[in-house]
Amino acid sequence: MSLRRWAVLTALLPGIAVAQPITATPLAPPPQAMPQQTPPAAVPQQPPPPLQPAPAQPAPPAVTATPSAPPATETPPWPDVWQPRGVVVLRMLDKINAQTATATVKVGESVSYGSLTIAARACDVRPPDQPADATAFLVITDRNPEAPGFTGWILRSDPSLSMLEHPLYDVRVAGCGG
Repeated sequence: MSLRRWAVLTALLPGIAVAQPITATPLAPPPQAMPQQTPPAAVPQQPPPPLQPAPAQPAPPAVTATPSAPPATETPPWPDVWQPRGVVVLRMLDKINAQTATATVKVGESVSYGSLTIAARACDVRPPDQPADATAFLVITDRNPEAPGFTGWILRSDPSLSMLEHPLYDVRVAGCGG
């Protein structure tokens, strides 16, 4: 940056510090930077010294196993155990009519919605000292044989991980009760 540009920038931007350009020339290397080399013929060559065998190292002490107490298992700050519940709360959407419905299904029973039959096999929640979440194991079948079905766990907090991919209906877990 030239001095003229620096002067213009400092005038236009009075509140901003603009570094003054460096105007010094770089230093030259010191004169002793490159050692003088002697021609190879002038250096007398000596044979390398003979190799000496390394001194013998003492053997490491033998390790003997002594019986000790089993290692202590670390317990996590809270147990990562889901707690079972007896009722599944579902939200269903009919994509054609844009109508929603809520159903409460006992574990082991099933409910019908449109052409779907939804069987609840399990419903679990997280312990109260962890972030709230629920999951349900559902078996969803359709009377139409060409329509897709679903068997698996659906999470309330992230239903897109595992979901029913149906052209007419959407089924989500709203929670667990009982």
